[in-house]
Amino acid sequence: MHFKPRMMNINPIRTTVVGSYPFPGWLEFASQNMDKFGKADIEEMIEDAVIAAIHDQVAAGLDVITDGEQTRLDFNLSFYGFIKGIENNDTETRKFGPAAHDQRGKNNIVGELTAPEGLGAVKEFQRLKRLAPAGPVLKASIPGPYTLSGRLLPNAIYKDRFAITEALLPIVRNELEALVAAGCTEITVDEPSMSCYAYKEDTKRFVDIFNRTVKPVAGKCNLSTHLCFGNFKGRPVGYRSIKPMLPDFLDMNVNEIHIEMANREFAEIELLAAFAEKMHVAVGIIDVKNYYIETVNDVVERIQRCLKYVPANKLSVAPDCGLSQTARWASRQKIANMVAGAKKVRESL
Repeated sequence: MHFKPRMMNINPIRTTVVGSYPFPGWLEFASQNMDKFGKADIEEMIEDAVIAAIHDQVAAGLDVITDGEQTRLDFNLSFYGFIKGIENNDTETRKFGPAAHDQRGKNNIVGELTAPEGLGAVKEFQRLKRLAPAGPVLKASIPGPYTLSGRLLPNAIYKDRFAITEALLPIVRNELEALVAAGCTEITVDEPSMSCYAYKEDTKRFVDIFNRTVKPVAGKCNLSTHLCFGNFKGRPVGYRSIKPMLPDFLDMNVNEIHIEMANREFAEIELLAAFAEKMHVAVGIIDVKNYYIETVNDVVERIQRCLKYVPANKLSVAPDCGLSQTARWASRQKIANMVAGAKKVRESL
């Protein structure tokens, strides 16, 4: 049986985020014109963007904040710059037509997969720690090895996605250990590929992969995983049901599990009760794929529905997914209303 330590310093109905936050417009422009900037310019831009992300999250009143992942141009692909033994393959990528996941970059494996300098998350966390004000919990988020394997093409040595995953597993595990050593107390290991493909893959195998990845840090931080059904330009990729994850995902060695709910109109909300028996539950009550701005009353009503299945001292609320693909003006309003609604319910308990 896995040891699942109690979460530390938890408010009832804690307000949190998954990880990413929209880039300021100027950073997006700059990222498409990097050849015009020097190394010092780029570092200054990143720091300014992190300051902006921190500002918006603190102004909203979140209990938990991140750096907004302002260095990550793509959830997976940004990490590939740290991994040796791969090279970009744009011949496999569809260039035109409606938006879909096959328009994201792919990479050939040309050697042993290693990351001698880590995956960059420690530097991101140290920057966040230096720039953030006292008060909010500071969180780091990195993809787990199965999700991280998603844009790497198998070869003669790494014959399938699971072989690639096993090669990436110690790399991610080392990064988690380095984050804890750097003082990070809140970490999300993001594995949306597991939830997307739970309907057709071996869910016990997924859990084994996850638990081996987090083993060295379990019990040393507030550890969570984020399970959603994909988001590429507002489009999901997976079979959007929690049922295939059960009962096996209940054995994930985490303090908290984060589940997409708002975009699914709270379908299968009753299944949250099974998770709440084993761990804390962060419910996605803000839809990042919809430009309807949830009102404070919407948030109150959604939280009250969640409380039928998850006790307040085990419940966190958050957006469904990262906010990187939601416009900043909307993201600001959505998280501010989420916090206000959570506060209203908390005061009524």
